[in-house]
Amino acid sequence: MSVWVTGANGFIGRHLVRELAGGGHAVHGVGHGALDPADARALGLQTWINGEVDAANLNALAAAHGLPSHVLHLAGGSSVGLSIERPFEDYSRTVASTARLLEWLRSFAPASRLIVASSAAVYGADHAGPIPERATLAPMSPYGHHKLMMEQLCQSYVQSFGIRCAVVRLFSVYGPHLRKQLLWDICSRLHNEQRTLNLGGTGAEIRDWTDVRDVVRLLARVAEGTWQGDSDVINGGSGRGVSVASIAEGLIGHWGSKTTVQFSGIARPGDPTSLLADNARLLEMDFEWRIPLERGLADYVAWFKGQARA
Repeated sequence: MSVWVTGANGFIGRHLVRELAGGGHAVHGVGHGALDPADARALGLQTWINGEVDAANLNALAAAHGLPSHVLHLAGGSSVGLSIERPFEDYSRTVASTARLLEWLRSFAPASRLIVASSAAVYGADHAGPIPERATLAPMSPYGHHKLMMEQLCQSYVQSFGIRCAVVRLFSVYGPHLRKQLLWDICSRLHNEQRTLNLGGTGAEIRDWTDVRDVVRLLARVAEGTWQGDSDVINGGSGRGVSVASIAEGLIGHWGSKTTVQFSGIARPGDPTSLLADNARLLEMDFEWRIPLERGLADYVAWFKGQARA
C-alpha cells in the first residue's frame, strides 16, 4: 500500500507509522511538528510535510509520490480540556482539516480508502454498560461534538461522492510516549515524590483502556482488510472497563511508591461516568488485544522513568 498518515507526528501517529512501515508499506505523512529527514526515516516516514492538512500540501505529496491507496486520518484535536478552553481551535483542527481532506480526495483521489480515527466521546454520558456502534450519539464536550461533526462530514462524502471511509472510534488510548492526560499526570507527580495525589472526579469513572501498540495494529488491520461497503463504523475498544482509581493504584504499584490517592468527588466538565466499548465487531474480525493492562501500565512506568533520566 501507498499510505498517507495525517497527524503522523502525534502520539498515535508515530506508533502507526512504525507499524505500517514495519509491514512493508510506503508511508508518507503530513501534520504539525518539525522532523528532519533523518528523524523521519528513522520513524518510518519516506516523506514528512510539516504543515496543515490542505490542498497545497496534499498536492505536493501527490506530485512527489503519486496518489495514495489509503489515507489514515489522525490529525485533529486530542483533549477534552483544551477543547473547552479553546473550542474554535479544536474545531479547526478536527472539523476543518477533515473537510479539506475530503474535498481533496473527492477532487483528486476518489478511489483512495479513508480510515478516520474518531473518539468514544461521540457517545457522551448515560451509557451504563458496553456501548454498541448503533448507540445514540450525545457528546458532552466541544471535543466530542467536533468528532461527531467529523464523522458526519465523512458520511456526507460517502453518500454524495462515493468516498470509501471507515471510522474507528477510539476509547482510552495510552502507552509509551504519551505525554499528557491521566497517566502522564500521575507519573509526573510520582516523579516529584508527592505523597498524596489529589485528582479530579470520583475515581469510579469507568474507561476502556487500550495500549497504543494494539490500537495501531487495529488501524492497520482495518486499512488492510476486505471492505464490505463504502462506509463502516467500528468501536476501537477492548470491552473491558477499569476505573480511574484502579489505574492510579496500578501506576503507584509499578512505581514502587507508597503515595496515596484522593479524589475531589466533583465530576469534571465533559467527563462521562462510563465509556466502555461493545467489542462485537472486533470479535467478528478476529482481532486480538495482545497487551494486558498490567503489562501496559508497567511498560508505561518503565518508559516514563527512562525518559525522566535522559
